[in-house]
Amino acid sequence: MGRLGYSKFAAHGGDWGGVITTVLGGRFPAHVLGIHTTTAQAPPGLTTDGLTATERKWTEETRDFWRHHAAYAKQQATRPQTIGYSLVDSPVGLLAWILDKFGEWTDTEDSPFETISRDRVLDDVTLYWLTRTGASSARIYYESHNSLDPELRVDVPSAISMYPRDIEKCPRPWAQERYRQIVRWRSPETGGHFPSLEVPEYFVKDLQEGLAAVLAANR
Repeated sequence: MGRLGYSKFAAHGGDWGGVITTVLGGRFPAHVLGIHTTTAQAPPGLTTDGLTATERKWTEETRDFWRHHAAYAKQQATRPQTIGYSLVDSPVGLLAWILDKFGEWTDTEDSPFETISRDRVLDDVTLYWLTRTGASSARIYYESHNSLDPELRVDVPSAISMYPRDIEKCPRPWAQERYRQIVRWRSPETGGHFPSLEVPEYFVKDLQEGLAAVLAANR
């Protein structure tokens, strides 16, 4: 951002972007005005004591995801190049690898195409295929998986949204242990891991209002 001429800025991210946004806010408070994220990262070792029934359900669903549905992450975190050859060699293999995530991580009953068009999914897959980045994009798991400093704290204003069908959902009491100045917290009624594609109108409004709260806290 400095090379682009911005000494101060706000940041948004989800998934890996949420981790990166958290690191930015924690490490560079002199430059980051605040953050908005859909992937809050609680520090490890917290107890479920005092959580509401809904928050406990969130922790159980997140634990279930990492125990039974995260083979892709373990593969990419340990042998990214092995799967990488397949992802740049076969368009059908690449499509299957990505569509599996759309199918399981969206807030739908039967198919991701209930909320995301086939063309939009194909656009996404085509971007990976034409740029041959199926392998290189997997390497962030190998290089950065479980690398978030457990002691990192974010003191800049933070706006956080937890979508109900996301793969990781962090209870607010847990989030508050890392994000010390939460200025806005939302738990939308619908949406999964891809809110910008699943509920774009709500997502844009939420992002605008979240960043507005962050900027207001800096006045």
